[in-house]
Amino acid sequence: MLKIIVATLIAILITSVAAAAPVPVPNISIGIGEGNNPEAVSAGVKILILLTILSLAPAILIMLTGFTRIIIVFHFLRQALGTQQMPPNQVIIGLALFLTFFIMSPYFIQINDEAIQPYLKKSITQEETIQRAAEPLKKFMFKQTREKDLALFVELSGKKNLKSKQETPFFVLVPAFVISELKTAFQIGFLIYIPFLVIDIVVASVLLSMGMMMLPPVMISLPFKIILFVLVDGWYLIVGSLVKSFY
Repeated sequence: MLKIIVATLIAILITSVAAAAPVPVPNISIGIGEGNNPEAVSAGVKILILLTILSLAPAILIMLTGFTRIIIVFHFLRQALGTQQMPPNQVIIGLALFLTFFIMSPYFIQINDEAIQPYLKKSITQEETIQRAAEPLKKFMFKQTREKDLALFVELSGKKNLKSKQETPFFVLVPAFVISELKTAFQIGFLIYIPFLVIDIVVASVLLSMGMMMLPPVMISLPFKIILFVLVDGWYLIVGSLVKSFY
């Protein structure tokens, strides 16, 4: 009897749902039409350009500033000390970022005064803003780029008829600047390695002469390297030398 009642109720529900009016479904369409408000279109394009710049900000920071040299030298220093993950990566990257902002602050101020602020006041066009913003960066990059590296990429790009350095396009200047920064960073890292390498060699020779071949020399040399680094005020010397190398 219960089964018959349940079946009857289900049949009634199905019949009522089928007889009910169809549920309206909203019609959604996506398309590109003509903009009636040019200011709104311009604002949308500006937002799109801003998002694109923000997505490329890490690459711009690494490739167009002194961040590459600083971070590589710090990693060489940590490897030379043999302290593994001390200082942590977050500390090294944070210090490298603040040093980069410190070194690049005169150029950023010039870009803000000569390009961004006039553009916000609508006294110059977007093309003039880009040109004015590129000049301080090119000035910094030319100062740090070796002539040999720049000549290499000028030759590879086929841009041999340049009348002055300022006419060098960014796609030629940036790789030349990067390989110059890499070479400078490796040279500084090699000089940092030398005193710590001497300590490792001395400790290994002493342990070998004492017959303690099973004892890792790194365990004994690490405290001596840390003491040497602290006594000579290593962070002061390295950070000071790094900042001065950009001037």
